[in-house]
Formats: sequence, C-alpha cells, structure tokens
Amino acid sequence: MTYRTDRIEQLLGQGVRDKVYPGAVWAIGDAVGISASGTTGVLDPDEPDAPMRLDTVFDAASLTKILAVWSSIGALWEDGKLDLDISLDTFWPEVIGYPLGAATARQLLTHTAGLPLRAQLKNLYGTDTQDIRDGVLHEASHRQPGEAVEYTDRAALVLGYLAEHLSGESLSRISAERTWQPLGMHSTRFGPLPVEVAARCAPTELDQDIDTHLKGVAHDFSARLLGGACGIAGVFTVLDDLAAFLHYMIEPATAPARAGFGPAWTAESLTVQTGALEPVRGLFWHPAPGTVASDDVWVHYGFTGTGMWISPRQRRWALLLTNKLYYTRDRQPLTDIRNTFRGLAFD
Repeated sequence: MTYRTDRIEQLLGQGVRDKVYPGAVWAIGDAVGISASGTTGVLDPDEPDAPMRLDTVFDAASLTKILAVWSSIGALWEDGKLDLDISLDTFWPEVIGYPLGAATARQLLTHTAGLPLRAQLKNLYGTDTQDIRDGVLHEASHRQPGEAVEYTDRAALVLGYLAEHLSGESLSRISAERTWQPLGMHSTRFGPLPVEVAARCAPTELDQDIDTHLKGVAHDFSARLLGGACGIAGVFTVLDDLAAFLHYMIEPATAPARAGFGPAWTAESLTVQTGALEPVRGLFWHPAPGTVASDDVWVHYGFTGTGMWISPRQRRWALLLTNKLYYTRDRQPLTDIRNTFRGLAFD
C-alpha cells in the first residue's frame, strides 16, 4: 500500500508550528515491517539545533499499561497461570475479604471492576510503598463489578501487582524477561533513565519544584512515588522497539524468540469484551475514535503524547510519538491530529 506520507508530514509539521508539541516521531507498518516513518520538529524548544530523531527516547506514559501490564498478564494467561473469569479472592490472599476480591482479571482489563476512578496515591495512602499497595488493594469499590465501563488507572496498578504475585517477580523483571528481551526491545525500560540515555529523551512537563522540564524520569507522579515502575506508567521506549512489539502482534511467527504472550492473547484482547455496556472495550485496547469495533482499528494512548494503533484484519499498525505535554495538558489539539493521522494510516 502507498501511504500518504506527504499529508502525514504536513499534518505533523503543522502541529509543531501550532505548538501542539515540540516534535514528533511516527511510523506505519504492515506484516513485512516498517513501511514509512519520519520525524518533525525538535527534541526541546530550548535547544533548537537538536531535531527529533527516530531514536528519540519517549516517556511512554500509559503505553506502560500495554508494554508491561497487558503483555505480562497475557504471558501468565498463555502459561495457564491465570483464569480471567474467576474472582481474585479465590487465588490471591491479599484481597480476600476486601471488595476487590469479588472482581475478576477480565473486569480489570475492561475497566468494569468497579474500582475508584483515580489513584491519587500520595493523598490517600502516604509515601510508603507497602502502605500504597495495601491501600490500593483494600480500597472500597466505586460500584459493583460488571455494572459499568469506567476508565481508571487503578486497574493497571492492580494488574501489575497481580502479575508480580503470580510470577514471583517484579513487574519490570517479568516485562523484560517475557516481552522486551525476546522481541529485541533493548531500549525499553522503566525509569529513571541513566544520564547518557536521558540525553536522548524528549522532555515533558515543567516541574515547578525544580523549574525544569522532566527528562528521563516519569512524568506520572504515581510512577515516581513507586520508584519509577508501576502498572500505571514509568516505561521509556523508542520507535523501533514499539514497531517490533506491534509487528509481533500481527506476525507472531516472525519474532526471533517467542514472547510470553502469543496470538491467542492478541486475538482475545482485540475483540469486544464488554457486551452491551458502553463504551466498548477490548482487553486494555479500545476501538479508535472515529471507528467502530467492526472496523478493527484498536488504539491505546499515553498522556505525555504517545499513541499506537493496530488492525489485525488489515495487518497494519501505526505509531505517533510526541512530547505534547511540554506545552500543555489540553488534549483536544493532539486529539484532532491523532484522529487525522489514524485516518491517513488506515482508511
């Protein structure tokens, strides 16, 4: 397929000129690999001679939920260590006797578990990591499991803890061993980043306390509070690593070594799992805005300005990585660009 790269470049370049983001890196791929890619803008407006590069390191933000949590839960499911449809209190001692125990892993993955809608870890539980874990796992429910689809970052945090319980390893270790290393994602890791790697990182939001833009440390406060690694956020990555991840999802036989999750997990995840409830969800993936589930274009976004799309039916995928948070938390300007980019990549 011939992609409209001139229109993509025009679209993303206008985003730089409109100060939606300092710069962007993008790619579109298919069953063979990367079909088209490019960059626009700069790494940091304070350093205008340093352009965005294909190997720029990005704070993946909520893409952590896919790269670490979704993939690790998938590996455990593929191994037969997790049944998605039995209540958590039947096999997880930490949640016995608490509201979370009545929920299932599938409900967590579809945001139907009835959890409180925001984590707000420090304000609720203090700064001790065990107190935070206990608080999150023992918190009262917002509603009964299965009643409604309501996005909450707690779901990923809980699933990260679940992956650690079932594997006996940290989330960072199981992610690296079961997914990142087998797929050759050698630049993907939880932060904070070493100084030499942080130098290639796209800066995000201005930290008022230190009067500088965050670079090489997670923007997400919960991730920083938990040492840089948790199910909500904390992963840093590059375009080539994400391309390898998405390519494996549509062509699993091409991986140099089999990742922990496989085609069965991808197929299960990229289908409607929420029945008649709205909005429609798969397992941590959802239909791209402007599409319906039957269009088979699924997406996951990151708050810092990252996003990835995949369509198993079309056997295509797309990536758009920006550091829009450098300028603003306003989502609408980037939302418009994302939707147009998706159309150019898949329509």
